[in-house]
Amino acid sequence: MRARRSLFVSLVTTLVVCTSLVSSLAADAATRRFRHYVALGDSYTAGPLIPLQRLDPLGCFRSTSDYPAQLAVRLRAGSFTDVSCSGADTTNMTAPQNVLFGPNPPQLDALRPDTDLVTLGIGGNDYGVFGRIIGTCPGLRASDPTGNPCQQHFTVDGVDTIKAAISRTQGNITQVLALIHRRAPRAKVLAIGYPRIAPPTGTCPDILPFADGDYAWLNSVEEALNAAVAGAVATDRRASYVDTFTPSLGHDACATGGEAWINGKDVLPWAAPYHPLFTGMAGMARIIQASLTHSRTELS
Repeated sequence: MRARRSLFVSLVTTLVVCTSLVSSLAADAATRRFRHYVALGDSYTAGPLIPLQRLDPLGCFRSTSDYPAQLAVRLRAGSFTDVSCSGADTTNMTAPQNVLFGPNPPQLDALRPDTDLVTLGIGGNDYGVFGRIIGTCPGLRASDPTGNPCQQHFTVDGVDTIKAAISRTQGNITQVLALIHRRAPRAKVLAIGYPRIAPPTGTCPDILPFADGDYAWLNSVEEALNAAVAGAVATDRRASYVDTFTPSLGHDACATGGEAWINGKDVLPWAAPYHPLFTGMAGMARIIQASLTHSRTELS
């Protein structure tokens, strides 16, 4: 009887070890298969002021610790090219971007026929959406602290002009995706959404100085922007959308105790105002890696 129990325990132990080994190998395969990874995008990809900043060119404010750099390490990518640039919009995928000590070449020029992974984080700067919001909303809080003066400012004849601009952005991203497939036909292409800036409830005006009623509007703008990215992916039918908005719940600019992924209004030596912190870049890298692992599992 003892011999049978011992044999049974040994078989169970072996099975557990084998299962763990298979899982480990599967996960390892998911993190080792990419030979040439190219990252395209704007400041939410580049990571302005996050140490250490690259100099190629300096005006792109591209960090060596942005989510593409962290993802490349996680994936053990054979080679990695990051051409993201702060201030980029969809036109800078095919045209140079004039920046300090630039220009930054057209980002799609980094693609090669053997590129097998592309991440694209773009859209927030099209039609000046992000810049107009950040440049306008904080200054309007004092006029109506508990209201929604920024939403009212951008609403003309009953039309939300910010969301109207975002609706046009979807077509721009769709065109970019088509060009990526043309230049890198074998690549796995991921369109990355934007993480949450404001909390769904509550406010933190000392950090995020929007009027109380504009917090909900800011969330709705981000949701519209992410819907445009996801809509472009749905139209494209070859790329995949990676949602960073949902999993960044609790990591908005108002989060405390080191949980914030997004910086508030202050210029910090390690993050630009209203942009990701290192923790945000790390969180996005984890989310993207998880999406790749999930996708790999579904295919196997």
